[in-house]
Amino acid sequence: MHDIDDKIIYIGKAKNLKNRVTQYFTRPHEGKTAAMVSHVDHFEIIITRTEKEAFILEMNLIQKHLPRYNILLKDDKHYPYIAIHKVKDPYISIARNTRDRKCEYFGPFPESTNAYEMIDILNKFFPLRKCKNVPKETCLYYHLGQCLAPCINNIQKEKYDEIIANIQEFLKGNNSKVVNQVKQKIKEYSDNLDYENAESYKKILDSLNHINDKQDVELLNSSNIDVFAYNIRQGYLSLAVLIIRKGILIAKRNFVYEIIGDLNEFITDMISQYYQFNTVPAEVVVGNDDVISSLQEYLGIKVSNPNRGKIKDLVMLAQENAKEGLDEHFMSARLDDDKLEILEQLGKLLKINTPYRIELFDNSHLQGSDAVGAMVCFINGEPNRKMYRKFNIESENKKDDTSSMREVIERRYSRLKEEGDVFPDLILLDGGIEQINAAKEVLKKLNIKINLAGLEKNDKHRTNSLLDDNGNTINIDDNKQLFFFLTRMQDEVHRFAITTHKEKRSKSMYKSIYDDIEGLGAKRVEQMNKAYPTMDELKNATIDELKQIIPEKSAIVLYNKLKGIKWVKK
Repeated sequence: MHDIDDKIIYIGKAKNLKNRVTQYFTRPHEGKTAAMVSHVDHFEIIITRTEKEAFILEMNLIQKHLPRYNILLKDDKHYPYIAIHKVKDPYISIARNTRDRKCEYFGPFPESTNAYEMIDILNKFFPLRKCKNVPKETCLYYHLGQCLAPCINNIQKEKYDEIIANIQEFLKGNNSKVVNQVKQKIKEYSDNLDYENAESYKKILDSLNHINDKQDVELLNSSNIDVFAYNIRQGYLSLAVLIIRKGILIAKRNFVYEIIGDLNEFITDMISQYYQFNTVPAEVVVGNDDVISSLQEYLGIKVSNPNRGKIKDLVMLAQENAKEGLDEHFMSARLDDDKLEILEQLGKLLKINTPYRIELFDNSHLQGSDAVGAMVCFINGEPNRKMYRKFNIESENKKDDTSSMREVIERRYSRLKEEGDVFPDLILLDGGIEQINAAKEVLKKLNIKINLAGLEKNDKHRTNSLLDDNGNTINIDDNKQLFFFLTRMQDEVHRFAITTHKEKRSKSMYKSIYDDIEGLGAKRVEQMNKAYPTMDELKNATIDELKQIIPEKSAIVLYNKLKGIKWVKK
C-alpha cells in the first residue's frame, strides 16, 4: 500500500487478494488500521508461485522499506549461548552464534547476565582451561584448582569426557552435586572463620538457587521447543513465547502491538519476524490452529497446537504470560502506541510532511581529544540501531562543536547522495541556530534538500523548545507527550555519542608505540618488550640495535617515532 507521496506504508500477503483487500474497505475499523486505510492512495501487487515465497518476500520487503504500519519486532539482538568447544583440550565460552560445528551449544539466553552468571559457576567447578590458546606455563587457575593445566600436563580424553558429561548435566538443570559442593565450601570457610570466602560462595549459592527457580518447567524429554500464545484486549495483541532448551524452560519473552489488519496474518507475521533474529528450534507450538499450516511451510519444521498433556499446559502458561504482558502494557507503556500520532504533531508544528524517518547528531570529546560524532536514526518513532553511525572527527579544531557538526553532516549526506541511499525526512540537531545554519550551508553545498530542526535548552540546560530551520522558536513545554518523545531521542543520541567517545578514549589509553608500524606483529612486539622492558631503555636504543630484532625498515620508522621525527615514505 502506497500513500499519496508514493511512500510504502504497509506490506501484506494473501492467498485471496480480493477478499483480503476488500475487508479493509468494507468493514468498520479503528486505531491504526483505520489510520492506515485513510492514508492508502494506490496499491502495488507482486505475484509469487508459492505461499512460502510470499512469506520470504514479505519479510525481506518489510526489513528493506520499514513501512510505518507494519509491525517491526524490536528483537534484533544476538542472544548469547554457552559453547562447549570439543577440541583436543576443551573449554567453554560465551558464543553469539551457533556456526562452529566443533561446539555444542546451550541456550539462547535472552538475559545475557544469566549466561555470564552460569559460565562463571561452570569455570569455578569444572576444571577445563580458561585460555583460548594453550600457553607454555601454568596460570593462577591451576593453583586455585580450577584448571587441569594442559600446558604442562597430558590430560587423558576419558577425563575430559567425564568433565564435559558433568557440564552437560549441569546445563540441563541437574546441578544438585554442585549445590552440595558449594554448601560444603561455605561450611568449611565459616568453620575456619574465613568469612570473606564464605560470602563469595554464598553468592554462588544464591545464583544457583536463582537458576533453579527459573527452571520451573521440565518436560519428559530433552526437547528444543518454542511455545507461543497470545491475548487480546482493546485492539492490542500480546504475544508471549516460552523458550525451552534441553527440556528446560530457560526464558520468557513478550511482545505487545496494536493489531493491524487480519488477526491470523498479524500473528503469523509476528512469529515469522521473531525468527528473523532468533534460531529456529526443532518444534514450534502455537495456540492457534489457523496459523499452523502457514508457519509450517515458512519455517520448514513441525508446528502444532496440542489438545492435552504437558505441552498444552505450557500453552496455557504462555497465555498467562501474554495476559500479564497486556496488564503491564496498559499500566505503563501506552506512550509507545502514540508515536505515529506524535510524529504527525511534530510535522504540523514544523510545517513539514510527517517525519517518519529522523536522524539526530551529537558530538563528544574531552578538551578536544578523542573527538567523535554520532548519529542515531529513528524510523516510525523507534530507534533503528542498524542505521546508527560513528564518525572520528578529522578537522583540526576538534573543540569546535559547530565545525565538527559541519564535518559529520557533510560526510553523512555526501555518502548517501553518492550511494543513492534514502535521505531522512528530518535532521534534528542538539543545538541552536549556529548548528542549524552550519547544516544548511553543507546541504546547500551538496545540493540536497532535507528538513532541519534544533532542540534548544533553557538557562538550566533543560530542553524546552524546538527551533525550525529559520530559527523560529516553538515551545514544546505544554505538549508533554511530544516533549518526552523528543527527550528520549535526545537522550539516545547523547548516550551513543558518549559511549562512542569512551570506546575511542579507552583504545587510545592502551595504544602502543608499536602500533601502525608495518612489519611489527604480535611475536615481534613480544620480543621487543622482553629486550626493552621500559620506555627509557627503548628510547636509548640505536637503529643498529633495533635491527637485530626487527626488520631494518621497521627499525628506522620506530627510531624516528621515538625521537619525534616524522618519517616520510619516499
